[in-house]
Amino acid sequence: MKKKKKKRSGSQTFNKRNLKNAILTIFYDNPQKSYNYKQLAGELGVKDPEIRRLVSVVLDELAEDNTVEQVFRGKYKVKSRGGQVCGHVELQPQGFGLIISDEIDQPVLVSQRNLNHAMEGDKVRVMVYARRKKHQLEGEVVEIIERAKTTFVGTIERSRNFAFLIPVGKVGFDLFIPNEKLNGAVGGQKAVARITEWPARAKNPFGEVIEVLGNAGENETEMHAILAEYDLPLRFPENVLKAAERIPMEIPQDEIDKRRDMRDVTTFTIDPADAKDFDDALSIRQLKDGVWEVGVHIADVSHYVKPNTIIDEEAYSRATSVYLVDRVVPMLPEKLSNGVCSLRPEEDKLCFSAVFKLNEEGEVLKEWFGRTVIHSNRRFTYEEAQEIIETGEGELKEEVLRLNSLAVKLRNKRFKEGSLAFDRIEVKFEIDEDGKPLSVFFKESKDSNKLIEEFMLLANKRVAESIGKTKGGKQAKTFVYRIHDKPDPEKLENFNHFIKKFGYDIQTTSAKTISNSMNSLMEQVKGRSEQNVVETLAIRSMAKAEYSTRNIGHYGLGFEYYSHFTSPIRRYPDVMVHRLLERYLDGGRSANAQKFEDYCKHSSEMESRAANAERSSIKYKQVEFMKDKIGEVFPGVISGVTDWGLYVELENKCEGMVPMRELDDDFYVFDEKNYCLVGNHSKRTYQLGESVRVEIMRADLTKKQLDFKLVADS
Repeated sequence: MKKKKKKRSGSQTFNKRNLKNAILTIFYDNPQKSYNYKQLAGELGVKDPEIRRLVSVVLDELAEDNTVEQVFRGKYKVKSRGGQVCGHVELQPQGFGLIISDEIDQPVLVSQRNLNHAMEGDKVRVMVYARRKKHQLEGEVVEIIERAKTTFVGTIERSRNFAFLIPVGKVGFDLFIPNEKLNGAVGGQKAVARITEWPARAKNPFGEVIEVLGNAGENETEMHAILAEYDLPLRFPENVLKAAERIPMEIPQDEIDKRRDMRDVTTFTIDPADAKDFDDALSIRQLKDGVWEVGVHIADVSHYVKPNTIIDEEAYSRATSVYLVDRVVPMLPEKLSNGVCSLRPEEDKLCFSAVFKLNEEGEVLKEWFGRTVIHSNRRFTYEEAQEIIETGEGELKEEVLRLNSLAVKLRNKRFKEGSLAFDRIEVKFEIDEDGKPLSVFFKESKDSNKLIEEFMLLANKRVAESIGKTKGGKQAKTFVYRIHDKPDPEKLENFNHFIKKFGYDIQTTSAKTISNSMNSLMEQVKGRSEQNVVETLAIRSMAKAEYSTRNIGHYGLGFEYYSHFTSPIRRYPDVMVHRLLERYLDGGRSANAQKFEDYCKHSSEMESRAANAERSSIKYKQVEFMKDKIGEVFPGVISGVTDWGLYVELENKCEGMVPMRELDDDFYVFDEKNYCLVGNHSKRTYQLGESVRVEIMRADLTKKQLDFKLVADS
């Protein structure tokens, strides 16, 4: 009998997502068989130890999701579902939904009528039909397992006897609100409403207003609406604020006595000009010829925020600070974030520190992790530190210049070892006292930013290695890692196909060649018209970084072990890292892995929400900035191509859409692989990265959307 051919080979092509699909294919093709991770690695032709470890991580995740079950110790088989899969809903602009599931290797298309009241982000069970279209699975939602949300933000539209809440975002329905459930809301106001019931045959759910945010179009209302849209908090509960106020600013002497005293070492912070929460500081001193002691000092939040307290519960719930265009919504109350924990100049502060002995080449000779007390001598803004780097003059110039010299060597070494070099431009607004955007400007990373970044990366990496890197085959203790999967091979192939049109190419034979050739590409496109499009597509080909106790390394940085240790004032995972590190430095046993994995998932989810809210606030201000420019013509670049229109980015980074209906000279078809629209008759193409001129047609603040019309060159 012929031996069954292995489905895949060449382990360098696997990232976690497509490895999961490949493993599921083996299970589904052999539903009666059980496998351990070694047998699966053999079936897949995987010999690389790193990918073999990844097979074990994927098996753990599949078991946790109840996709496979453990039948013997370490051996698994697929759970029978009878043609059903579980996944999450992604609503499309045309009305249908795509169900994205880890159980199969492609989305399931569900028509609007078969969604059965499923909404964006809901976890659902879908009955998958036999294939109806080439390359497309179709199905019907048979169960809503978990609602992504039950409260919605929108604008009230009143009739005499009832009202509707018209939600923002991809929702697909309006909420019917009886008059007695309006809670004082009037037509034209923004409000938050909750679904109370959804009768089986009703087109719309019934709801009630739970909070009135204010009049639509007012800055305060709109920023609060964005936070509410992503279920992010508007304010701290009173009991949390009171608990924070009870924490004293003074440090008792007995606490100082327990710590390494570094108050006599030159120490300073470098932060944005408008920053108030200083959670990291650097110290430096020369020990002997060619050896430097560099301290990375991080606010000791975990000393003040104890587990199972109301401040800790609130911080965990938020998981991150949120940075909107005009404000910061902090993870911790201001008494902690800007006061007790903040490493303000000329004040003694408690820290958790990573102290390194480095030679002139930036190589780590020795390291120490532990609790310290510091005294910051100076608070620098990035601009002040940059001036010292550029001119060689200024207060503490020797210390700043030495740190910069070491940072450059660390950075060069990091890139040589496979770290990716993406320098993305941040969009910022000059805003008046009413929140109105007056101008748009761009923030680029300079040497002073990179100096701080490099030492934060060093601390994060070495902390993760100190716990994760074990000797003699010992199992590592539970820890919180920042992981970043390898790029999806298919996305990378499509990206490579596209950039060849511009005369570029990347090598995809291994992780190292991908990163080296990607860095080379980023250098080549600098200053060229296609730079933004190439950078954007390169980033889209990458996976998203997240938190996990299951370490798979950080591809983007080229680190085998990486964590987040350096920002506990604004990120809860860093608080967890501090607690675990202290536990293990004190000789404690390994923490409960599943409990911390659940914490990691929550933190990743909240980080994603915060990022979406930030983007939404930027989008709102961009539309607001452009709304008095209706009828004006601007040059732009096609930044996105879909089957419902073209996205065009202007020189000021404001992006809008040319709807398909505006392309009325032909019937255009979306060519997904080549990122373009092609005219059926004329064969005219609109290609991603192509320069165009557009007229501003509409600026819809409710939808945060600019509509453009293409203008022919005269």
